[in-house]
Amino acid sequence: MALQHNKPTTMALLFFLVFEHISTARADIGTAIVYGPPYLPTRCNGNNIDQFPPGNFFVAVNEGLWDNGAACGRRYRLRCLSGRNRPCKTDIIEVQVVNFCPKSPCPSSFLMSKEAFSAISRLSSAKLNVEYIEYDIISEALQPVVPLL
Repeated sequence: MALQHNKPTTMALLFFLVFEHISTARADIGTAIVYGPPYLPTRCNGNNIDQFPPGNFFVAVNEGLWDNGAACGRRYRLRCLSGRNRPCKTDIIEVQVVNFCPKSPCPSSFLMSKEAFSAISRLSSAKLNVEYIEYDIISEALQPVVPLL
């Protein structure tokens, strides 16, 4: 009797293996803290309220991620790894860069909006160790390869 494959299960397994490989191969480690309003003006789009993504899952980033302003609009997939008093929730979230860290020196890799921070931390104020990957990298890696003619 031949082994029968369930196509959705096979695709799910393939997706999982690819995502696991990408996340372990390209993910970076950093820190995150919460920052609160006022969120305007930002270094990316000034006083434009339309710059904030739905759900207000946005961040300001430190000098290392800022990339001389090229970080504006970048999206990251981020999850909490650890922190004092076990703050981590298990969720993985997507955030968008809207600002450069307003503090010098910046106390963290990511300063997260209250909404984004509360999605990954059970504590309202903590310094989190996070794993992150630029979201567009994931999207590109999962695109089917089209042979060149």
